[in-house]
Amino acid sequence: MLVGHDARTSGSMFAKAVIAGLTSTGCNVFFAGMASTPALQYAVKNRCMDGGVIITASHNPPEYNGIKVIWKDGIEISHEQETEIEKIYFQNKPLLAEWDKLGAKHELTVVNEDYIEAVKKHVNIAKIAEKNYHVVVDAANSVGSLATPQLLRELGCKVTTINANIDGTFPGRMPEPRPENLQETSAIVKAVGADLGVAFDGDADRSIFVGENGEIYWGDKTFAVVEKQFLIENPNSKIVTSISSSTLIKDVAEAYKGEIVWTKVGSVTVSQTMKEVNAKLGGEENGGVFYGPHQAVRDGAMTTALILNIMAETGKKLSELIAEQPQYFIEKGKVQCSEDKKEKVHKKLLEQVKGENVSTVDGVKIWFEDKSAILVRPSGTEPVYRLYAEAKTQEKALTLIKDYSITLTRILAII
Repeated sequence: MLVGHDARTSGSMFAKAVIAGLTSTGCNVFFAGMASTPALQYAVKNRCMDGGVIITASHNPPEYNGIKVIWKDGIEISHEQETEIEKIYFQNKPLLAEWDKLGAKHELTVVNEDYIEAVKKHVNIAKIAEKNYHVVVDAANSVGSLATPQLLRELGCKVTTINANIDGTFPGRMPEPRPENLQETSAIVKAVGADLGVAFDGDADRSIFVGENGEIYWGDKTFAVVEKQFLIENPNSKIVTSISSSTLIKDVAEAYKGEIVWTKVGSVTVSQTMKEVNAKLGGEENGGVFYGPHQAVRDGAMTTALILNIMAETGKKLSELIAEQPQYFIEKGKVQCSEDKKEKVHKKLLEQVKGENVSTVDGVKIWFEDKSAILVRPSGTEPVYRLYAEAKTQEKALTLIKDYSITLTRILAII
């Protein structure tokens, strides 16, 4: 088993506890230390491990931490497998080894180097190097600084890093790369005249990009750039994406002979679905791109390399690639809803939208004839219903959020 962690202050402590637990059951553990989640996932697959445990809370604030369990193919285990592990834990039934059959701990120190070499195999290094791109990397004071800056230099790029000193308190910004957290990144891209900016979350599996003009692009837009190029090179391919993704992803698939496979929201579901349907590309609206030829998981550094490769191959700036896309305005909202009422709200909402073009893959998503759409789904982590609206005008997107917030409030008042 492989064990590693991100930059959080509690990471080392939890890693030692996990290693103790695994070796007590007879597992041999290879400890990779600090690395990004995709680098650790690649190591599990590349080193033919039986699995791995990554200590990370991803995009959450610094006081949080968590555990990602990885299967031997480098992909996070399914929700069913998670339930099996939790059952063993809560029933206190681990299979402990005898004193003379305990597992051993080994150090594995080349995870980041191996990962860099693996990413480089999927892009045209010479073509990227010709362009002498200047890239700003915002590493969120975490493990995004351990591989990506070095990778980009080996691709011939000039690199300016910010928030690249490892600090588990995240002093530069909160680890979720949302537009409101990236104003400094945007300003620096413009100030230094960079061709591109990229900002990671706490474990560097998600990447949000900034164009040369300082504009921050939400994940749908850059995923669509990757999707278009992938379908040009691989027509008739399946594209797996969560139901929260923009209609833009569907538009690109229709224009370039792709087939969309919609999933519930969540990276585990996207990865597992890619395995099930043998898809080579997946994506999420939050900046996660799953590039199957490398590994079917979210991977910030791989996505950065792919974006640079597309820029180099087309000779276009990121802003130009984005401008070619169908344009949508996206707005979000939420309505408070206690856990015990979520299912009742779902049923009532379905009754009210009967006859519309509806998907119930996760919550209720309604597509309208004017290309606008709204997704209304219960949060899996908070007592709220989340709303995601998109339309050809911002006014229409805001109207959808307002109208369906009112609808949910009225439903809640009568149940």
